Parts: sequence; C-alpha cells; structure tokens
Amino acid sequence: MGEIDDFSDVSAGTRLTLLDTFVGYHLRRASQRFAAGFADTVGPMGMRQVLFGVLTIVHDNPGIRQGAAGEALGIQRANMVSLVNELVDRGLVARRVSDTDRRAFALELTPAGEVLVEQGVERIRANEADLLAPLSAAERRMLLGLLSRIDGAAD
Repeated sequence: MGEIDDFSDVSAGTRLTLLDTFVGYHLRRASQRFAAGFADTVGPMGMRQVLFGVLTIVHDNPGIRQGAAGEALGIQRANMVSLVNELVDRGLVARRVSDTDRRAFALELTPAGEVLVEQGVERIRANEADLLAPLSAAERRMLLGLLSRIDGAAD
C-alpha cells in the first residue's frame, strides 16, 4: 500500500488533537482497513465490492428486478446495467424478463454465482473477525447497530 493507505500508528511526536475528535476521520480509517481486507481476501476471486454487493442482493432476493437491486444498493441505473452485464458475462448471474413487469429484468444467481457468494462470505467473515478482534461480541453488535442507524438517517 502507498503512503496514503498506510495504517501504521501515528509517529510518537505527531498529535491528532482535532482529527481524533472527528467520527468521520475514524470511519474513513476503519473503512480503508475493511476495503483493503476485502481486496486482499475477495479480490483474488475477481470481485470488487460493488459486484459482490450485487451478488449478495440477488442471493438474498432471487428474481429481484434489476432496478430494485440497484435502488437497494444506491447504484444508478446506467451503472447497474453495466455491472449486471459483467456478472452475466462471467456466468454468475442469469437475467430473464420479469414475470410481473415485462419491461424489467429479473436476476438470479447461477450455480457458479452461488458458489462464489458462499466462498466470498466465508472469506469476508474471517477478515472481519480479524479486524474486529479487539471488540467483544456485544461491542460488534453495537457497532453494527450504530452504523446502521447512521446509514438509515439519510433515508
């Protein structure tokens, strides 16, 4: 990783008096750690976070309309089309005309997509367990709850 992504401790003489009081600063640093862990563990499977997000939405909602999947993930329609095309081309997602709306596409995982999600989830859980090791199980649940509340505040 480059200097900007260096997660080492701040040198002994450097103070972060103001930065240390900003939640956003700590969220960004934590996010960088998680993103790097994702890239290291799931990246070799040819996955980017956004692609894996699409796969998990389809996994959890077989037959979901392409537009609804994009909306759930906050992905613009044009971007969603290219992401789904990539997943279809890789044989991970099957796209068919929706039974309820002939103008829309419904998405389902292929057997290869199911395997990739299963393996990816296993790797991500292991990585997150390592990153969250300093926290108790109750603290992990609390962190997830708090972050979910912040994320939901924008809705």
